[in-house]
Amino acid sequence: MASKNEVKSKTSTIVVSALSDAIEPKVAKNAENVAQTVENSLDSDDILNSLKTLLITIEKLQKVRLEAGDIKPLIEQMLDGEPVRGEEIEKAKIGANALNRLVRAYSDHQAALLKAQSARTLLDQVLSFNSAN
Repeated sequence: MASKNEVKSKTSTIVVSALSDAIEPKVAKNAENVAQTVENSLDSDDILNSLKTLLITIEKLQKVRLEAGDIKPLIEQMLDGEPVRGEEIEKAKIGANALNRLVRAYSDHQAALLKAQSARTLLDQVLSFNSAN
């Protein structure tokens, strides 16, 4: 009787290992697909957030540009050593502050622009999926 049990256990071991070998790749592929889907959704969230950030920085940049106005002629006048009146000095002070904010806004915009470049791939995928359907 012991020999029958041994044979059964060997047979069952072989069958189980053959089944697990057949199932394991499918489970691994499904797990990879799920992991990739989760990773892609996290990436898409990051991408969408970077696009929102880019839009915000563009709005700030445009706002600061409007606030700065056209102070280039006044600054050029000052750099050329030409005399500046009291009213123009106040305008130059306001313009210098606006230029400082403009440089920061431009720097923020450039950083957001670089970060949002990955959105192009996602956008292409989404648009090609929509056009296919």
